[in-house]
Amino acid sequence: MAKRDYYEVLGVQKNVNEAELKKAYRRLAMKYHPDRNESSTEAEEKFKEAKEAYDVISNPQKRAAYDQYGHAGVDQQAGFGGSQGGADFGDIFGDMFGDIFGGGAGRGSQNRAYRGADLQYNLQLTLEEAVFGTEKNIDVTSKQSCETCSGSGAEPGSEMETCSTCGGAGQVRMQQGFFSVQQTCPKCHGRGKIITNPCQRCHGTGAVERKRTLSVKVPAGVDTGDRIRLANEGEAGTNSGPAGDLYVQIHVKQHAIFERDGEHLHCEIPISFVTAAIGGEVEIPTLDGKLMLKIPAESQTGKQFRLRGKGVKPVRGGAQGDLYVHAVIETPVNLNKEQKELLNRFNDSLQEGEKRHNPKSDGWGAGVKSFFDDLKFWSK
Repeated sequence: MAKRDYYEVLGVQKNVNEAELKKAYRRLAMKYHPDRNESSTEAEEKFKEAKEAYDVISNPQKRAAYDQYGHAGVDQQAGFGGSQGGADFGDIFGDMFGDIFGGGAGRGSQNRAYRGADLQYNLQLTLEEAVFGTEKNIDVTSKQSCETCSGSGAEPGSEMETCSTCGGAGQVRMQQGFFSVQQTCPKCHGRGKIITNPCQRCHGTGAVERKRTLSVKVPAGVDTGDRIRLANEGEAGTNSGPAGDLYVQIHVKQHAIFERDGEHLHCEIPISFVTAAIGGEVEIPTLDGKLMLKIPAESQTGKQFRLRGKGVKPVRGGAQGDLYVHAVIETPVNLNKEQKELLNRFNDSLQEGEKRHNPKSDGWGAGVKSFFDDLKFWSK
């Protein structure tokens, strides 16, 4: 049976560049790999066909011969002869499958340094601390480099032996069906060396659990959800790798008076119905101290007062927010007989003014009457 054109097999044009060629081959290799198509003779044949085509087209000399003379111009067996091919099979797929089969399949990864893990600490703050900024000491327990062995895991003065499994390379080559891939040595875990006399302090791990007290500078204006990064304060790395980072997660406690909304603050203040009716002044709290707020006559529950610049200065810059004060008219309780009589006489006097004194009540009553009139009409 005549062989198909190699470019047709790979699904590429004759002017294909190296990157596009490798991408096309990877796609076919993944699709027809025997491990993914068990007991499929057709898939195995397509896999071999793609491998043979790639071995020729990826080799500049063989590609030139093939372009000029076709299949007769190249070695038919080159695709399966190991070093005769355009590229080593493990080299082509090492970067793609390295993570799947153990990570770090690339060459030169002996004693590869790994960055330590990042950590998170939840820090509770009062509203005042979050608004004005503060400095907090926190206790963090994490894995740190062993001071006794300097993170090597070996007892000081002892020597490590070359790993017999990988020969000191830190990597081993494994056959996965038609794939030849490298993976981290399971015996030495990529170090290339075996610890024969483990450090008594860390038991050969190179790291120990240690409790540390760190100082955290909290900038003014932070809010729940903000994070403060402390570089290199996470867990220690391996093989002299850099330490991870510590992220301090901010949580602002609920305040007894104020409710925060971004850079703005809100609070409710109780106002006597006398002050609400005839006006007056009430003392209100702010984060800067107390001040007197003027209440205009005939104020109603829900009336909002805005105090500019009495909110929060955002941590990322911008204008300082405002304080919004919401009036809540307070109904008097525990009235004695005399007070009740005075209120009754006061209420009677209000009736004489009709709508002038109770505009909302009269308007609401008119709406109720209209509702029932409409209800009677539709029920007929």
